[in-house]
Amino acid sequence: MATLSIPLSPNSFCLRSFTPKSQVFPIPKLHSSLTITCSARDGSESKRSLFNFKEIKNVACGILAVWALNATSPVIAANQRLPPLSTEPNRCEKAFVGNTIGQANGVYDKPIDLRFCDYTNDKSNLKGKSLAAALMSNAKFDGADMTEVVMSKAYAAGASFKDFSNAVLDRVNFEKADLKGAVFRNTVLSGSTFNQAQLEDAVFEDTIIGYIDLQKLCTNTSISADGRAELGCR
Repeated sequence: MATLSIPLSPNSFCLRSFTPKSQVFPIPKLHSSLTITCSARDGSESKRSLFNFKEIKNVACGILAVWALNATSPVIAANQRLPPLSTEPNRCEKAFVGNTIGQANGVYDKPIDLRFCDYTNDKSNLKGKSLAAALMSNAKFDGADMTEVVMSKAYAAGASFKDFSNAVLDRVNFEKADLKGAVFRNTVLSGSTFNQAQLEDAVFEDTIIGYIDLQKLCTNTSISADGRAELGCR
Protein backbone atom coordinates (compact mmCIF):
# COMPACT_ATOMS: atom_id res chain seq x y z
CA MET A 1 0.00 0.00 0.00
CA ALA A 2 1.26 3.48 -0.82
CA THR A 3 0.18 6.71 0.82
CA LEU A 4 0.56 10.23 -0.53
CA SER A 5 0.00 13.19 1.80
CA ILE A 6 -0.47 16.68 0.39
CA PRO A 7 -0.21 19.47 2.98
CA LEU A 8 -2.71 22.29 2.42
CA SER A 9 -2.35 25.76 3.84
CA PRO A 10 -5.24 27.50 5.57
CA ASN A 11 -5.53 29.81 2.59
CA SER A 12 -7.53 28.69 -0.39
CA PHE A 13 -5.76 27.62 -3.56
CA CYS A 14 -6.78 26.69 -7.07
CA LEU A 15 -6.38 23.98 -9.66
CA ARG A 16 -5.51 25.01 -13.20
CA SER A 17 -6.56 22.80 -16.09
CA PHE A 18 -4.04 22.22 -18.86
CA THR A 19 -6.14 23.33 -21.81
CA PRO A 20 -5.45 25.92 -24.50
CA LYS A 21 -7.59 28.31 -22.45
CA SER A 22 -6.61 27.92 -18.82
CA GLN A 23 -9.45 27.82 -16.33
CA VAL A 24 -9.17 28.33 -12.60
CA PHE A 25 -11.28 26.27 -10.22
CA PRO A 26 -11.37 27.55 -6.63
CA ILE A 27 -11.26 25.02 -3.83
CA PRO A 28 -12.77 25.73 -0.42
CA LYS A 29 -10.60 26.72 2.47
CA LEU A 30 -9.07 23.72 4.31
CA HIS A 31 -7.44 23.59 7.73
CA SER A 32 -5.62 20.26 7.58
CA SER A 33 -3.80 17.97 5.19
CA LEU A 34 -5.34 15.85 2.46
CA THR A 35 -4.28 12.21 2.68
CA ILE A 36 -4.72 9.92 -0.31
CA THR A 37 -4.40 6.17 0.25
CA CYS A 38 -3.94 3.68 -2.58
CA SER A 39 -4.29 -0.03 -1.87
CA ALA A 40 -3.85 -3.04 -4.12
CA ARG A 41 -6.14 -5.17 -1.98
CA ASP A 42 -9.66 -5.68 -3.27
CA GLY A 43 -12.24 -3.98 -1.12
CA SER A 44 -9.75 -2.82 1.51
CA GLU A 45 -9.06 0.70 0.32
CA SER A 46 -9.05 3.11 3.23
CA LYS A 47 -11.03 6.30 2.73
CA ARG A 48 -9.12 8.89 4.61
CA SER A 49 -9.56 11.95 2.41
CA LEU A 50 -11.34 14.98 3.72
CA PHE A 51 -12.98 15.50 0.36
CA ASN A 52 -13.83 13.20 -2.51
CA PHE A 53 -11.29 14.56 -5.03
CA LYS A 54 -11.52 11.66 -7.45
CA GLU A 55 -9.36 13.21 -10.15
CA ILE A 56 -6.55 14.06 -7.74
CA LYS A 57 -6.60 10.58 -6.27
CA ASN A 58 -6.40 8.92 -9.69
CA VAL A 59 -3.38 11.02 -10.63
CA ALA A 60 -1.66 10.36 -7.31
CA CYS A 61 -2.22 6.61 -7.50
CA GLY A 62 -0.98 6.61 -11.07
CA ILE A 63 2.24 8.35 -10.05
CA LEU A 64 2.78 5.88 -7.23
CA ALA A 65 2.13 2.95 -9.56
CA VAL A 66 4.73 4.19 -12.05
CA TRP A 67 7.20 4.66 -9.22
CA ALA A 68 6.63 1.12 -7.98
CA LEU A 69 7.03 -0.30 -11.50
CA ASN A 70 10.31 1.54 -12.06
CA ALA A 71 11.60 0.43 -8.68
CA THR A 72 11.23 -3.19 -9.71
CA SER A 73 12.49 -2.81 -13.29
CA PRO A 74 14.61 -5.86 -14.24
CA VAL A 75 17.63 -3.91 -15.49
CA ILE A 76 20.80 -5.84 -14.75
CA ALA A 77 23.03 -3.75 -12.51
CA ALA A 78 26.77 -4.18 -12.05
CA ASN A 79 26.36 -5.62 -8.55
CA GLN A 80 23.42 -7.87 -9.40
CA ARG A 81 23.99 -11.58 -9.16
CA LEU A 82 24.04 -13.26 -12.56
CA PRO A 83 22.82 -16.78 -13.30
CA PRO A 84 25.40 -19.59 -13.58
CA LEU A 85 27.22 -19.87 -16.88
CA SER A 86 25.26 -21.95 -19.36
CA THR A 87 26.65 -25.44 -20.00
CA GLU A 88 25.13 -25.73 -23.47
CA PRO A 89 27.92 -26.64 -25.91
CA ASN A 90 26.54 -24.38 -28.65
CA ARG A 91 25.58 -21.43 -26.49
CA CYS A 92 27.90 -19.03 -28.36
CA GLU A 93 26.13 -19.85 -31.62
CA LYS A 94 22.89 -18.49 -30.18
CA ALA A 95 24.14 -15.02 -31.10
CA PHE A 96 23.56 -15.81 -34.78
CA VAL A 97 19.91 -16.57 -34.01
CA GLY A 98 19.26 -13.74 -31.58
CA ASN A 99 16.24 -13.22 -29.41
CA THR A 100 13.25 -11.35 -30.74
CA ILE A 101 10.87 -12.07 -27.85
CA GLY A 102 9.87 -8.74 -26.34
CA GLN A 103 13.12 -7.14 -27.43
CA ALA A 104 12.07 -3.64 -26.37
CA ASN A 105 11.71 -4.66 -22.73
CA GLY A 106 14.36 -7.35 -22.51
CA VAL A 107 11.77 -10.10 -22.03
CA TYR A 108 12.88 -13.59 -22.94
CA ASP A 109 11.93 -17.21 -22.44
CA LYS A 110 15.55 -18.20 -21.87
CA PRO A 111 18.54 -15.86 -21.64
CA ILE A 112 21.12 -15.78 -24.41
CA ASP A 113 24.35 -16.54 -22.58
CA LEU A 114 27.31 -15.25 -24.63
CA ARG A 115 29.66 -14.69 -21.73
CA PHE A 116 33.33 -15.37 -22.55
CA CYS A 117 32.46 -16.21 -26.18
CA ASP A 118 35.12 -15.24 -28.71
CA TYR A 119 34.15 -13.72 -32.05
CA THR A 120 37.56 -12.14 -32.67
CA ASN A 121 38.68 -11.80 -36.29
CA ASP A 122 36.23 -14.34 -37.63
CA LYS A 123 34.03 -11.74 -39.36
CA SER A 124 30.99 -13.15 -37.63
CA ASN A 125 27.88 -11.68 -39.14
CA LEU A 126 25.64 -10.49 -36.34
CA LYS A 127 24.30 -7.63 -38.43
CA GLY A 128 20.75 -6.67 -37.52
CA LYS A 129 20.39 -9.35 -34.85
CA SER A 130 18.22 -8.71 -31.78
CA LEU A 131 19.93 -9.53 -28.51
CA ALA A 132 17.36 -8.84 -25.80
CA ALA A 133 18.76 -9.07 -22.25
CA ALA A 134 21.76 -11.02 -23.54
CA LEU A 135 24.53 -11.86 -21.08
CA MET A 136 27.70 -10.73 -22.88
CA SER A 137 30.20 -9.97 -20.16
CA ASN A 138 33.87 -10.62 -20.98
CA ALA A 139 33.00 -11.72 -24.52
CA LYS A 140 35.06 -10.62 -27.53
CA PHE A 141 33.12 -9.13 -30.43
CA ASP A 142 36.09 -7.35 -32.00
CA GLY A 143 35.75 -9.15 -35.34
CA ALA A 144 31.97 -9.41 -35.37
CA ASP A 145 29.75 -7.32 -37.61
CA MET A 146 27.51 -5.64 -35.02
CA THR A 147 26.06 -3.02 -37.36
CA GLU A 148 22.31 -2.49 -37.09
CA VAL A 149 22.18 -4.79 -34.08
CA VAL A 150 19.44 -4.20 -31.47
CA MET A 151 20.63 -4.70 -27.89
CA SER A 152 18.05 -4.06 -25.19
CA LYS A 153 18.91 -4.43 -21.50
CA ALA A 154 22.02 -6.43 -22.35
CA TYR A 155 24.80 -6.96 -19.81
CA ALA A 156 28.11 -6.36 -21.59
CA ALA A 157 30.44 -5.49 -18.72
CA GLY A 158 34.07 -6.19 -19.59
CA ALA A 159 33.24 -7.18 -23.18
CA SER A 160 34.95 -5.75 -26.27
CA PHE A 161 33.33 -4.33 -29.40
CA LYS A 162 34.40 -2.44 -32.52
CA ASP A 163 31.50 -1.44 -34.75
CA PHE A 164 27.99 -0.41 -33.69
CA SER A 165 27.10 1.65 -36.76
CA ASN A 166 23.34 2.16 -37.17
CA ALA A 167 22.71 0.04 -34.06
CA VAL A 168 20.22 0.52 -31.24
CA LEU A 169 21.81 0.19 -27.80
CA ASP A 170 19.03 0.51 -25.26
CA ARG A 171 19.86 0.27 -21.53
CA VAL A 172 23.04 -1.72 -22.09
CA ASN A 173 25.58 -2.03 -19.29
CA PHE A 174 29.04 -1.38 -20.79
CA GLU A 175 30.87 -1.09 -17.48
CA LYS A 176 34.64 -1.60 -17.94
CA ALA A 177 34.07 -2.67 -21.55
CA ASP A 178 36.86 -2.33 -24.11
CA LEU A 179 35.48 0.11 -26.66
CA LYS A 180 38.76 1.55 -27.93
CA GLY A 181 38.23 2.78 -31.46
CA ALA A 182 34.63 1.54 -31.47
CA VAL A 183 32.35 3.14 -34.03
CA PHE A 184 29.01 4.52 -32.84
CA ARG A 185 28.11 6.15 -36.14
CA ASN A 186 24.39 6.95 -36.34
CA THR A 187 23.88 4.79 -33.25
CA VAL A 188 21.02 5.20 -30.79
CA LEU A 189 22.29 5.28 -27.20
CA SER A 190 19.36 5.33 -24.80
CA GLY A 191 19.86 4.68 -21.12
CA SER A 192 23.15 2.80 -21.64
CA THR A 193 25.93 3.14 -19.07
CA PHE A 194 29.68 3.36 -19.72
CA ASN A 195 31.18 3.45 -16.23
CA GLN A 196 34.96 2.95 -16.45
CA ALA A 197 34.63 1.82 -20.08
CA GLN A 198 37.64 2.37 -22.35
CA LEU A 199 36.50 4.77 -25.05
CA GLU A 200 39.80 6.03 -26.46
CA ASP A 201 39.45 7.03 -30.14
CA ALA A 202 35.79 5.95 -30.20
CA VAL A 203 33.81 7.54 -33.04
CA PHE A 204 30.51 9.22 -32.14
CA GLU A 205 29.58 10.67 -35.51
CA ASP A 206 25.84 11.47 -35.71
CA THR A 207 25.20 9.51 -32.51
CA ILE A 208 21.62 9.84 -31.23
CA ILE A 209 21.61 10.31 -27.47
CA GLY A 210 19.44 12.09 -24.90
CA TYR A 211 20.67 15.03 -22.87
CA ILE A 212 20.87 13.21 -19.53
CA ASP A 213 22.61 10.19 -21.09
CA LEU A 214 25.03 12.57 -22.80
CA GLN A 215 25.94 14.25 -19.53
CA LYS A 216 26.71 10.85 -17.98
CA LEU A 217 28.72 9.69 -20.98
CA CYS A 218 30.78 12.86 -21.02
CA THR A 219 32.04 12.12 -17.49
CA ASN A 220 34.12 9.27 -18.98
CA THR A 221 37.58 10.81 -19.18
CA SER A 222 38.89 8.23 -21.67
CA ILE A 223 36.92 9.80 -24.54
CA SER A 224 39.32 11.57 -26.90
CA ALA A 225 39.05 15.26 -27.78
CA ASP A 226 37.56 14.43 -31.18
CA GLY A 227 34.99 12.17 -29.57
CA ARG A 228 34.00 14.82 -27.05
CA ALA A 229 33.63 17.33 -29.87
CA GLU A 230 31.38 14.95 -31.85
CA LEU A 231 29.23 14.36 -28.78
CA GLY A 232 29.14 18.01 -27.83
CA CYS A 233 30.59 17.50 -24.35
CA ARG A 234 31.24 20.70 -22.46
